[in-house]
Amino acid sequence: QVPGFPAHPHRGFETVTIVREGLIDHADSLGASARFGGGDVQWLTAGRGIVHAEMFPLLRSDAPNRLELFQIWLNLPASHKMAEPHFKMFWSERVPRHDFTDPSGATTTVTCVAGALRGEGLQAPPEPPPDSWAAQSQADVAIWTISMAPGARWTLPAATGDGTQRCLYFFEGSSLSIAGQDLTAHAAVHVHCGRDLELANGPARSQLLLLQGKPIAEPVAQYGPFVMNTQAEIHQAFADYQRTRFGGWPWPDEAPVHGKEARRFATHPDGRCERLRIQTVSQE
Repeated sequence: QVPGFPAHPHRGFETVTIVREGLIDHADSLGASARFGGGDVQWLTAGRGIVHAEMFPLLRSDAPNRLELFQIWLNLPASHKMAEPHFKMFWSERVPRHDFTDPSGATTTVTCVAGALRGEGLQAPPEPPPDSWAAQSQADVAIWTISMAPGARWTLPAATGDGTQRCLYFFEGSSLSIAGQDLTAHAAVHVHCGRDLELANGPARSQLLLLQGKPIAEPVAQYGPFVMNTQAEIHQAFADYQRTRFGGWPWPDEAPVHGKEARRFATHPDGRCERLRIQTVSQE
């Protein structure tokens, strides 16, 4: 049996799915489908309502079918919670990775899913969906992964806006110093956004996830797969889903898997198709 999450609904927020290793088979009520893997990002605006399935295909019989990912739930402001759903792929080849080498020769690699790193000649990430909070320049949203070689040093630049909040998740490594404060792995810390911060890595490679943005500053009501502003809106979301299935489910079963061929692809709601080779992307 293929593991994963068969068809289920969302309303009122976005999912940003960053795959570090393995493959995901996607299908949704817009008619979009995809298989994406290590280094790829899917950005899905649920808006007024979407149903999707996320399955984890078992293509290998000679080795484990490993899967590692982050799925970030990004709230939508009240004015956009009932926006049209939107499906977008950021393929690994188009997500900018910036290498910084310190005086000792150790390298830090910063992968920018959202929010550009400032600097001459640095490529900006793809544009977020149009109704995303991240599409608003004043929101100062950033989603970065940071990979630091043993002993590497790198300066995390200050955020650009007032009121921005920033969190670092130190999810792999042994030890790390942030502005002189020592941490061990599996720590989440809120850090100062108003000034540059020196990161000094310990003796093992370290991996971090940076999440940043200005708060929307609106009430949040969340229950299961729905994120709204009031409990009444949550009740309405359940009622709407029971009545309409958010547009219905165009697939023959609740847990579609896209065959045994090792490939990456996306079929968009407008019928446009993208096909890419499977590639191994180093997350180190």
